[in-house]
Amino acid sequence: MATSVNVVFFPKRKNKEGEAPIYIRVIKNRKQSYILVGKVHVKDWDEKNKRVKKSIGENSQRINNYITQKLAEAEGTVLELEAKSKNLNSKNLKEAVVGKAPESFLKYADRFFVEMENKLQASSIDKTKHIIGKVRTYIGKTDLTFDEIDVTWIKKYDAYLRNTLKNSNNTVVANFKLIRRIINEAIKEDIISYDKNPFLKFKLKWENTTKQFLTEEEIEKVEKLDLEDEPATFHARNMYIFATYAGGIRISDLVQLKWSNYDGDRILINTQKTNSTVSVKLPQKAKDILALYYSEGINPNAFIFPYFDLSKDYSDGRYLYRAISTAGTLCNKELIKIADLAHIDKHIHFHTSRHTWATRALKKGMRIEYVSKLMGHASIKTTQVYAKIVNEELDKAMDVFN
Repeated sequence: MATSVNVVFFPKRKNKEGEAPIYIRVIKNRKQSYILVGKVHVKDWDEKNKRVKKSIGENSQRINNYITQKLAEAEGTVLELEAKSKNLNSKNLKEAVVGKAPESFLKYADRFFVEMENKLQASSIDKTKHIIGKVRTYIGKTDLTFDEIDVTWIKKYDAYLRNTLKNSNNTVVANFKLIRRIINEAIKEDIISYDKNPFLKFKLKWENTTKQFLTEEEIEKVEKLDLEDEPATFHARNMYIFATYAGGIRISDLVQLKWSNYDGDRILINTQKTNSTVSVKLPQKAKDILALYYSEGINPNAFIFPYFDLSKDYSDGRYLYRAISTAGTLCNKELIKIADLAHIDKHIHFHTSRHTWATRALKKGMRIEYVSKLMGHASIKTTQVYAKIVNEELDKAMDVFN
């Protein structure tokens, strides 16, 4: 649709002196923006010619010349911008006419990040900064306009993420989801128009990954390892096995678990990731692991597993996130060693304890609704992937009849 630039007068907006505003109106895609030119008395305005009446004297010529000049400047700017870019709306054009350049993608992303910083978890903040940082590295310059982000650019960046950075499909999708979210926010603010959203023509496809888990025999192998002389490996093994019995609790919650969360029979935790409260009744093997760390008269505020220090303040979200990340890295390093010692030919990391508990629970006949609740899933759909794994395992078991 063609852009319209014209002069409009609003007599109904007159002030106490009887003066009303004169605007240059820019219409693009049926959306309007207004640029104030000046004010004149209502009785002095010639609506037919869109100028001041000549009857007011020599001042009329000066005012009319000014209106004509501003209209010509606006029309020229609009014409020039539209020749350079297709990704424009009335707001962009108005900003260009008054001398303000349209906001770039990267500058808008920085503003979006600042506005969202207090609403995001520390992990999300770090991921957002990392993803935008990758875009900056890729373009090799300080700016990137919304107009440059088209389907061709997305395909090239997609290839860069996969081939140069060796990112997995789901990492690539996560990167583009953030870029898409920023573009959608810009559309809401009329910075770009909806039809210029490149993701209308580029679809993201998430791939279901294979969830690694341990069998009963493999868990037993890990439990029987003699690790008394290797404290770091000993603690990592204990916390991992505890999770396989105690509802698949995430490492972010286990490292924060205190004795005050345990009543001798169950643990009550407020999960880090979903901020939901979960109560788990512990089986005897999980209690036996906690008994290794308990001593008479222990401080109820002390952390059960020795990854956090009671003398440190974890109230700051970013500090807490870094502490959890460090604990996870240390623990996963030890789990690689544990798999080797137990002769388990699987790549195990701490999150596989969660997969292990879920598949074990379903195999033992626990209802999927209970598994979902204990795992803190927002929807049972998330849990159903484990039911599928169990069904596949049962199908394999039936092969004995062949």
